Amino acid sequence: MALLEDVRALPPELLRRLEARGFREDRLAAWSKSMHTPKDLRNRLGGEVTAPRPTDLVDAPEPGSASHRECHERGLEIMRRGELALTVLAGGMATRMGGVVKALVEALPGKTFLDLRLAEQAHNASLGAKVPLFLMTSEATHGPTIAALGSRHDGESIAAFEQRVSLRLTKEGELFRDDDGEPSVYATGHGDLPEALSASGLLDRFLDRTGGNGYVWIANLDNLGATVDPAMLGWFATRGEKLAVEVVDKVGSDRGGVPVLWNGRRIIAEEFRLPLDVDANAIRVFNTNTFLVEAAALRALDFDFTFVEVDKTVGTRKAVQFERLLGEITAPIEPAFLRVPRAGEGSRFLPVKDPAELEQRRPELDLVLRSRGVLS
Repeated sequence: MALLEDVRALPPELLRRLEARGFREDRLAAWSKSMHTPKDLRNRLGGEVTAPRPTDLVDAPEPGSASHRECHERGLEIMRRGELALTVLAGGMATRMGGVVKALVEALPGKTFLDLRLAEQAHNASLGAKVPLFLMTSEATHGPTIAALGSRHDGESIAAFEQRVSLRLTKEGELFRDDDGEPSVYATGHGDLPEALSASGLLDRFLDRTGGNGYVWIANLDNLGATVDPAMLGWFATRGEKLAVEVVDKVGSDRGGVPVLWNGRRIIAEEFRLPLDVDANAIRVFNTNTFLVEAAALRALDFDFTFVEVDKTVGTRKAVQFERLLGEITAPIEPAFLRVPRAGEGSRFLPVKDPAELEQRRPELDLVLRSRGVLS
């Protein structure tokens, strides 16, 4: 195959760089071959897809209730036993903030997004809970993140690991080269997390320390509302779920992955993957990309993620890249859809995508983080 011949002829240093980050020739070849059929057809789900039933959405425990207090105590016990790890998706560059490493953007005066995640960890420690912080970085963000952490990066209580990479293709399925004639390397999406976390050894060592027990909380770096919540953890453990995904009510024209039933089974599906006869706007909740998963189930995951085709402009030219999305973890592990607040002190959805949104959100971020003890 000409594509693979081109790949194998790349400079040895580049090939070693790719191999170290999980590059697979067989995936690239399969993606190239798949491009002979229409992208829209390949990306959409087959089978029956319907909106979730009201009973498929479960509300988080109500603060102040007896149930909330009981769940909080149970969750805190789990955390104090060291059976929770927080994994933060920190591979993104803030392109709408000047192309800087997003973890190092000042979210509140004098505090970067990374600082605030470290402050959250320190707050949990003040409660007697050692919650390791695992950061999934990318090639672009790994070095600066490690540098910012300095000696705090001990590889266990605070550790960074890189997500996977691949090579972009042309519209014809050939190796894409940028304006300088160089192959174009990119990170293959936050759906890399299960594979990259497993390859890092962090998950194995975490489960070794906990005797095979424990949970992993997964959240976006820029959603500081998605903090560790003992009551939600206790709720999750009490129900005996293997996976829960946080969803919030939509406001206005909100877009994103939505909870659906696929052949009668609960999953999260991106809108562009829905069959044409399913109206995503009629589903009035959507995914926040925050997950709570049983650690053993995450380690046992044996599933071929769908890599969806995405058009990308690189320099002055058009390219194609294939990405996987973390929401697809709900296909092999059926989730609970946990509806959480998105307003007030209890908000768990405070994403920040550009400077204007950050400026608008700062008072709310300050309020939420102070109310939870992350900021004093």
